Amino acid sequence: MLMPESAKKGYLWVNGEFKSWEDSTTHLIVHGLHYGSSVFEGERAYNGKIFKGPEHTARLFRSANILGMNIPFNASDVEQAKEELVKKNGLTDAYIRAFVWRGGEEMGISAPASSINIAIGAWDWPAYFPKELRDNGIKLTQVNWKKPAPDTAPTQAKAAGLYMIGTMAKHEAMERGFHDALMLDYRGQVAESSGANLFIVKDGVLKTPIPDCFLNGITRLTIIDLAKKHGIAVQEKVIMPDELFDADEVFLTGTAAEIVAVGQIDDHHYTVGSVTRLLRDAYETLVGKS
Repeated sequence: MLMPESAKKGYLWVNGEFKSWEDSTTHLIVHGLHYGSSVFEGERAYNGKIFKGPEHTARLFRSANILGMNIPFNASDVEQAKEELVKKNGLTDAYIRAFVWRGGEEMGISAPASSINIAIGAWDWPAYFPKELRDNGIKLTQVNWKKPAPDTAPTQAKAAGLYMIGTMAKHEAMERGFHDALMLDYRGQVAESSGANLFIVKDGVLKTPIPDCFLNGITRLTIIDLAKKHGIAVQEKVIMPDELFDADEVFLTGTAAEIVAVGQIDDHHYTVGSVTRLLRDAYETLVGKS
């Protein structure tokens, strides 16, 4: 999805100061750009209220800590900045991106003395997938790229460098005429899409892979909670591709994607069933989506 032109008329919060879009710059020689030492959060605001903002901020700090980066502000500073930025940009329904990166004082693999920077942007961002897919679901295809083992990458951090795998996976899927990728993990187990968690429904039971080598998403946890409140049995378990292809319903969850039904994985087709619709409606009610 392209960055809307309206965003370029707004402000960002950069290291404690509000700056115009044009003035929110950094140097090309920074460790975060060259070595991937950056973490981020994607959040949504509905009707002017950021959904689960504190949980996102807490994860931003956890991710930075995993990468050995000490954010030079506290969580309350970041929360206040996010709220003020949404208002300053005149937004009600918005996407918020907070990100942290190492500066350019050191440019080797090791850069313990580099400055740690933080910025936040906020702009209009509608549905991640076209709305016409709401009733039929998106199409996924299994790709060659896999989610890495947790002892080879910081898989529990929302680290920018990890998303290159998702980018390559989604590009591969789109080149084949699909909307997104189905990704397995390093063991051959079902993991998620290029950037959203995955759920299946079989005989009324909601099942989802164990997030031991990919993020345990905030939207994922929200859906699990909503399912239990609606009396739907939930299983977090190992899911192999054969079980996925035998499912009655499939859907994805994520802050950007929200709740999006899957209508096809390769040659296997699914209906947008009653459990998917119930949880999608319950989520939209919870967040106050208009």
